Amino acid sequence: MKRFATANWKGTGKEGKGTLSTQSAVLNNHQYSYSSRFEEGIGTNPEELVAAAHAGCFSMKLSFVLNAAGFTADNIDTRCDITLDSGAITESKLTVSASVPGISKEQFDTAVADAKANCPISKLYNTTIVAEATLL
Repeated sequence: MKRFATANWKGTGKEGKGTLSTQSAVLNNHQYSYSSRFEEGIGTNPEELVAAAHAGCFSMKLSFVLNAAGFTADNIDTRCDITLDSGAITESKLTVSASVPGISKEQFDTAVADAKANCPISKLYNTTIVAEATLL
């Protein structure tokens, strides 16, 4: 499987602006800029998109890990906070809460650790990945 996205940038790094598009058209010439990346401007930014990718990938992987252990989650909510410091992504912090009938806290924590280590986006990163999990 291959997926793609495209970026277009015009102008200088600080005053310029760009657009992002994805194969699925979820993003279709969506605006991004210095302001949307480093300030509070309108549009998205690469770190926000990386955070969405990691949260989504982790949640799906956790569901697969839980299913393999004989459990089905009623709900999994994951937030991903990406830290950009001195031009590098230095941390991806996953905060997950899930409702999983019949699972013990120890089994849940084991599943979270597996998903954190083995979701494809986690494997892509060269940074610290932290996961904080709450079983509801």
